[in-house]
Amino acid sequence: MKILKFQKKPNGKYRVFLDDGREFIYYEEVILQYNLLLTKEIKEEDLLTIHNTNLEYDVYYVALHSINSRFKSIYETREFLKKKEYPSDLIEKAIEKLIQQGYLNDRLFAKSYIHTQMAISSHGPIHIENELYQKKVDASIVSEEILVFDEELQKEKIKKIIEKELKRNHTRGGLVLKQKIIDGLKQQGYPYEVIIQVIGDYHFGNDIDLAKKEYEKLYKKYSRKYEGYELENKIREKMFQKGLVYEEE
Repeated sequence: MKILKFQKKPNGKYRVFLDDGREFIYYEEVILQYNLLLTKEIKEEDLLTIHNTNLEYDVYYVALHSINSRFKSIYETREFLKKKEYPSDLIEKAIEKLIQQGYLNDRLFAKSYIHTQMAISSHGPIHIENELYQKKVDASIVSEEILVFDEELQKEKIKKIIEKELKRNHTRGGLVLKQKIIDGLKQQGYPYEVIIQVIGDYHFGNDIDLAKKEYEKLYKKYSRKYEGYELENKIREKMFQKGLVYEEE
């Protein structure tokens, strides 16, 4: 079969037009590997081999483009290619090539991921570790690289979160607010012992002015429906939920 012409396409590909009316899209490397530019022909018996070689390059370049778009772990890259239903042997071949070329490196990925999360998120080290485990990064790599998120940096992050929560929860106080913040910090992945060290520097006691203001607000709201002991009991219940205590003089 004679090749009538080549038509250049994006991403290093060419459309190949044959004299029997068929058209194929091949990577430049495939065209050069099989000397198609010089011979200007394709033997029928070579078509399958050429197609398979082209598919091999396709798996590789799709994976490379994916990594360039967002740095991925080896596991993530493999799963990405599996979803595209490429043959497993070609997936492994592409991954091995990308590892050898340095495009896939779980240690560098973990290092980059940790620094990025430290910079853009409020997540603590435990949360970041768990995310890396989900991406199947080796535990020894995770435990070594997470050390950069040391106790001092954790404390700085925790302080910012506490101060933000204190401003946000301006109608709350006491142990209820303190426990709420502790629970939130634990959920974000900060070690309990570090949380306790930092939170001890903050005051969560009952603020009389805040309590009085909240009492009056609740009294106005519930006095339309309750009265006497029932009203006081309802107000105390709602005040307690906010960690506040107030007794009228």
